[in-house]
Amino acid sequence: MASVFLIGDSHFGHKNICHFTNYDGSRVRPWDLVEEMDEAMVERWNNVVHPCDKVYHLGDFAMTKAALLSISPRLNGTKVLIRGNHDIFKLKDYAQFFKDVRGSHKLGDFILSHIPVHPDSITNRWCKGNVHGHMHNNVVMVEREMETGIGIFPEMVPDLRYINVSVERINFTPVPFENVECYRGGGS
Repeated sequence: MASVFLIGDSHFGHKNICHFTNYDGSRVRPWDLVEEMDEAMVERWNNVVHPCDKVYHLGDFAMTKAALLSISPRLNGTKVLIRGNHDIFKLKDYAQFFKDVRGSHKLGDFILSHIPVHPDSITNRWCKGNVHGHMHNNVVMVEREMETGIGIFPEMVPDLRYINVSVERINFTPVPFENVECYRGGGS
């Protein structure tokens, strides 16, 4: 039986991302060279995705046309691209590798998007949340009141309506849709 997988923000071919850091100074990605990064992510993808499976890529697939053209045919599964802000090539360039290219998609009780949707978009009774990318290592936060012995104060906590499947949050490996709720609020 075919499985459905989710992943976002692979940034194939993005040389500079190997040098990006998080707020604490740690590296965003563990590779020194873009070629190492690309090969490791192709291997991780193909280790879990079989040819008959479906993969929704939630944007920012490849940063160069050369990466799009060389890596796409090597990845297992039927691919659907939810276009991200860095998916800048013509539709015909994606159409040869992706079964469909969309701005967003409803899958089960979730809205799939690249950039997190507005909270009002996920308040309908049919919608459990928003699976998205774009934020890399970060998660959508919401303010809540915290009661202490000296009063009530606001605190920021992960918004459990949002699930970030950027590669940095999911060990650079597509995750099964059936397990997506395990990543709710940034958990992994």
